[in-house]
Amino acid sequence: MNKNFTSLAFTESVKAVQTENGSRKAYARAETSGDRYRLTNKEVNFIGTRDSFYLGTTGDNGWPYVQFRGGPQGFLKVLDEETLGMADFRGNRQYISTGNIQATGRAMLFLIHYPTRERLKIWAETDVLDLGSHPELLAKLQPDDYGAKIERMMRFRIQAYDWNCQQHITPRYTVEELRAAGIEVSETVNQALARNHNRFNPF
Repeated sequence: MNKNFTSLAFTESVKAVQTENGSRKAYARAETSGDRYRLTNKEVNFIGTRDSFYLGTTGDNGWPYVQFRGGPQGFLKVLDEETLGMADFRGNRQYISTGNIQATGRAMLFLIHYPTRERLKIWAETDVLDLGSHPELLAKLQPDDYGAKIERMMRFRIQAYDWNCQQHITPRYTVEELRAAGIEVSETVNQALARNHNRFNPF
């Protein structure tokens, strides 16, 4: 834990609740620790092996919103030790996250690996970029052999990050992880995967 994280997460109301519940003294020490917002090899490797994450934003009406974002493994890319980027694939065309980011310029990324029960939180100043105006970036972010339509790009300038504890996370495994462990997957699952292979929202 570090003061980049605490300066963003520990608001006055949060500190008041910590005081009520007896944890304020311990967390106050974290506010004097060093800055940490540049990614190390640990974070880079973790991010590069994710095939999904949760994206938190806030609307200009003050209400929060959380959306699942998925793609091929490594679709969320580390551009440098302070910056992430991703190609934004077409979905249901509600554009709630996109609109929220355009309003506030901020987002929260929550990455989790269920088998090892690891989770990483990232606070980021965020912008939405047109495809045509940043062709070099698009070349870096466009996944190979993935049929989803890319509508735009998102760039995340990291302001803070923090690793969560492992409590209360139930381990879960993807089909690929089960197969890699030598565990046979039922024919029913295989048929479901075949039906959904390269099936994308038609909107």
